[in-house]
Amino acid sequence: MKLPKSDSGKRKFHIETWHIKAIFLMAYDIMAISISYFFALWIRFDGVFSEIPEKYLDPYVSFLPLYIIISLVVFYLLRMYHSVWEYVSIRELMRAAIGSISASVAHVILITVIFNRMPISYYLIGSGLQLLLLLAARFSYRIFSAFPRFFGTDTGNHSYHRVMIIGAGDAGRMLLENIQKTRANKDHVVCLIDDNPDKQNRFFDGVQIVGGRDDILHSVEKYNIDRIYIAMPSASKENIRDIVNICKETGCETKTLPDFYQYVNSGITAGALKDVSVEDLLGREPINTDMKEVYDLIKDKTILVTGGGGSIGSELCRQVAAHKPERLIIFDIYENNAYAIQQELKDKYPEMKLEVLIGSVRDSRRLDYVFKKFKPDIVYHAAAHKHVPLMEDSPCEAIKNNVIGTYKTAYAAMVNNCARFVLISTDKAVNPTNVMGASKRLCEMVIQSFDRKIKENKQNEIPRMFTHLEEEGSIYSDGVPEHVRTEFVAVRFGNVLGSNGSVVPLFKRQIENGGPVTVTHPEIIRYFMTIPEAVSLVLLAGADAKGGEIFVLDMGSPVKIDTLARNLIKLSGLKPDVDIRIEYTGLRPGEKLYEEKLMEEEGLKTTPNKLIHIGNPIQFDTELFQTQLDELMLAAYENSETITEKVREMVPTYRERG
Repeated sequence: MKLPKSDSGKRKFHIETWHIKAIFLMAYDIMAISISYFFALWIRFDGVFSEIPEKYLDPYVSFLPLYIIISLVVFYLLRMYHSVWEYVSIRELMRAAIGSISASVAHVILITVIFNRMPISYYLIGSGLQLLLLLAARFSYRIFSAFPRFFGTDTGNHSYHRVMIIGAGDAGRMLLENIQKTRANKDHVVCLIDDNPDKQNRFFDGVQIVGGRDDILHSVEKYNIDRIYIAMPSASKENIRDIVNICKETGCETKTLPDFYQYVNSGITAGALKDVSVEDLLGREPINTDMKEVYDLIKDKTILVTGGGGSIGSELCRQVAAHKPERLIIFDIYENNAYAIQQELKDKYPEMKLEVLIGSVRDSRRLDYVFKKFKPDIVYHAAAHKHVPLMEDSPCEAIKNNVIGTYKTAYAAMVNNCARFVLISTDKAVNPTNVMGASKRLCEMVIQSFDRKIKENKQNEIPRMFTHLEEEGSIYSDGVPEHVRTEFVAVRFGNVLGSNGSVVPLFKRQIENGGPVTVTHPEIIRYFMTIPEAVSLVLLAGADAKGGEIFVLDMGSPVKIDTLARNLIKLSGLKPDVDIRIEYTGLRPGEKLYEEKLMEEEGLKTTPNKLIHIGNPIQFDTELFQTQLDELMLAAYENSETITEKVREMVPTYRERG
């Protein structure tokens, strides 16, 4: 930014508020210096002005202007006029002390040499009083701003929130200081909690550490707490979970600080507090994986991510970009999402070759153009319709986009000799009770049929699948390569936290709106994993692929959705079924009480990574499948009312609920 210039080309000087404050502070310092040494003389001679000898009064008067100039120069060099009064601290105390002592030493030497030796009490009282007055001015704002902390909130002023901070370490101290300085959200910190017995019953800036986690419930009642802030950014997830489980029984609104990485980079402020997340409730340590294999696989390669603007697709793009690909291609039909991830990656990786292309996986010609032009080495196929109830209402669209889109993308990858094709699947493909899950099972069967034909060197028998007859002669005219190297695999996992359509954001919006919170069934359970964790495992599974596998990610223990909803309400400082009503709406069309990760027919093989397993492929008639698939495509594009019957014929485990 260029500074504004005057007509002569020089910078204009703008008077800021702090300049005015500095001028007033200088005026005060002049008065303080003058009064200090005059008062020292006056005290020395019993408080009688007429008793002060001229041999002492005249040097004082004559030396005072010079001493004022010397003092102001010393104070200015020590930047005593640049501090923000609201945040003066021990550093300003030391600076003011050094400045005052330095000026006093100069006073002793110069007045003695130039004029006359003064009484010892003059030097001692004058320098001491000068230091006291200088510090008083600089700390008066902070002293007076602390008065509400001691008087304002405990005199019946109920506009303040009474806050308990859990964690009396560096983060807790910094949060306490920030709240007391800024009065953020009218918070008043009443007590602190820490498990370290050496800290208990001691004080942080006037606030007592009243006990450990076992004292939380008692202290909330004793001190009438209505907000709890957990300031433990470096604590383990298990530790946070245990404390959150105690806090949710208090009825207090509970917030946490971000993790240690964010704390180091962003600092501790009241604004950094966030609502307790589902990750905190689950209490599972983040999955940390060695991504060297992924780095070796992706580095200097051209990577294509279909559905790259979606919640899973965009995270795939982020993690791929971090592993230095030669080129990253984002392919999505929805331009707003594609644009958002494009801008994010351009800012973070300006040197990376990034292509953002709008198009549909249903469009063979568009796919052919993209594959021929960019020749991707690896494809992560995340493009899909995933919303279960919507697909129940529009089953033909689920088939067109999920099944036929996967087939066309896989065929384009094979014809253009892409090295690896990774399908993002779902646990809803296991014993599906809805069209969406059945369509994803068909996607798995598509890539398994491709893999089988390639391994049997019968890739020429894989039929082209065109929606329009005129496409046949216009694309793939070169045919299938003699030696196809494409490895087709699928990765199956459950729900991811924060994904588009996830239940958690819905619950939070409903709580903010005053309820009701809608749960489909009191016994419904789901597996959960964060989006970054799921994508890391997808990338690792893709790196281990040999072709034809269905990788199954370990999603941990299942979570009861009703319990999850009730805990989120409690941690908002509200009571389930009292402040916020929970309403059971019944299972939606195609929805299951629980999701499975494997079919009964599938075995489970381990991999070197204990979080990734391989399901043994279920055998099916490939030729029959191809014939049925062609008929399914025609039925879908004819918007057949009997499309689910055809799906049931192809997926024997598909059982419509009800």
